[in-house]
Amino acid sequence: AGRNVYIRLQCFSGDAMGMNMVSKGSLAVIDLLKSIFSTLKLVALSGNMCTDKKAAATNWIEGRGKSVVVEATIPQTVVRSTLKTDVKTIVHVNTQKNLIGSAMAASVGGFNAHASNIVTAVFLATGQDPAQNVESSNCITLMEETEEGDLWISCTMPSVEVGTVGGGTSLPAQSACLKAIGCKGGGETPGANAKQLAHVVAAATMAGELSLLAALAANTLVQAHMAHNRKPTAPSK
Repeated sequence: AGRNVYIRLQCFSGDAMGMNMVSKGSLAVIDLLKSIFSTLKLVALSGNMCTDKKAAATNWIEGRGKSVVVEATIPQTVVRSTLKTDVKTIVHVNTQKNLIGSAMAASVGGFNAHASNIVTAVFLATGQDPAQNVESSNCITLMEETEEGDLWISCTMPSVEVGTVGGGTSLPAQSACLKAIGCKGGGETPGANAKQLAHVVAAATMAGELSLLAALAANTLVQAHMAHNRKPTAPSK
């Protein structure tokens, strides 16, 4: 842009989310470039092309952190008995809300029902940076009726930023949670545990999408909130 150059570096940070090590590596890259181009001046180490903690199409298109796709097939009998709706109705709701509705709102990465709720909950439980919920919640939820009449659902999340070492992952409760889901600390293969955690985030998000869309399809959302909104119990007389 004009006389400025905005660089977006691609790095591998193992099982760490990696912001600190990438910042350190980026500074080394700049120092090398300055030794080659004598007129080069560093304005700021981060030029917002990362893009960290901000909604941006570049994260949606190019990815950031881990890019994950999860899918599941829910038998039509379970859709009726447990989700209290039917396959055609929930597929229709997903299309009208998550795809058309989000397009009408000119959403960037927000083609979902409430991915950010689930991402934030898992982030807090596992010691992630909750502010990175912004880009980590990028998600498109798709639903189809299979040839057998069952429900197929998928969630595509291109920019899930997680780590299993560093930051808040060493806190007692968060460390215990990571251990419970089998991805505490560094894995035998560098990056394997962080990759597993990203899968957990996406799978939990898909479950949350299924739940809310079912409630919308059955029109039980308000009823459920009124029944479970944690209001104080009235004292007995």
